[in-house]
Amino acid sequence: MAYDAVVLVSFGGPERPEDVMPFLQNVTRGRGVPPERLAEVAEHYQHFGGVSPINQQCRDLLAAIREDFAEHGLDLPVYWGNRNWHPMLADTVAQMRDDGVRSALAFVTSAYGGYSSCRQYQEDVVAARAAVGADAPVIDKLRQFWDHPGFVQPHADAVRAALTRLDPARRDTTRLVFTAHSIPTSMAANAGPHGGRYEAQLRETARLVATEAAPDLPYDLVWQSRSGPAHVPWLEPDVNDHLAALAAGGVSSVVVSPIGFVSDHLEVVWDLDTEALETARRLGLDFVRAGTPQTDPRFVAMIRELVQERIDPDGVGRRRRLGELPIWDTCPTVCCVPARRPSPAGTTSRGEGR
Repeated sequence: MAYDAVVLVSFGGPERPEDVMPFLQNVTRGRGVPPERLAEVAEHYQHFGGVSPINQQCRDLLAAIREDFAEHGLDLPVYWGNRNWHPMLADTVAQMRDDGVRSALAFVTSAYGGYSSCRQYQEDVVAARAAVGADAPVIDKLRQFWDHPGFVQPHADAVRAALTRLDPARRDTTRLVFTAHSIPTSMAANAGPHGGRYEAQLRETARLVATEAAPDLPYDLVWQSRSGPAHVPWLEPDVNDHLAALAAGGVSSVVVSPIGFVSDHLEVVWDLDTEALETARRLGLDFVRAGTPQTDPRFVAMIRELVQERIDPDGVGRRRRLGELPIWDTCPTVCCVPARRPSPAGTTSRGEGR
């Protein structure tokens, strides 16, 4: 298929204090989340003046993509739409239609498979196109990029840089801790031919980053940002519990690398830079949080490469990837749909990295 545009699709976030509750109501619509739980999560945003970093990070990425496309002769306009806050995806799709776009590729700011990280974004695209109507452009999602060098290498460099901030004399008691957004275990075992890939892909990314950054150090994949009733099982261990276990086991220093995320949005700056850092200090652990790709030129170039794969008939044969798990361009509609719908009543999460 010939494509005439690219659209950056992300989660969205509030940009002023009065946006916070309407944003969270968008995130949790239809889930029966009690107001007191929304107020609790809202306090995390208010800690940062009611502003999530994610929208500005998307603006920065959008500008970098456009500059990279121009430098490499890729003559495609680049749009931006969000799942939960302005610019809303349906409004963006309407603008694309008005601009004469007929078919576009979507780059989603989540590297992995799974319901919230992949399938739900495809549902968002379907809903946005339905809201726009029969003239809405066709939009195809680009493939997952969890093992692309443009994603892995910036994370590895960030881990190396973080290690330089720790005491080298303690290297023998230093550990790498990779984190990603926890999800209900029922969601992790998604049905469908490509289901159940979220955890496996993250473990592969952790292996790739650790091997490149510090092959002599032990590492773990743990989880963050879980939410919801205690009786609903989620992927474990939580990063804070894991830090306690490491300290009890004689570990002196940790580098925490949020490989589940592409930028330093609220789930990084609150759950790691605030809560996990406080946990580490209480435990007497040296703690350094590694950075994320954001607008690293290799990450931006990766986006262009993913687009070129799809518009060039020979592009699939030139895919750059480091992992060994299967990859695919398109998913059947039954892929990564849990047996039960995710997010049981009482559950809410910022979810910005998914």
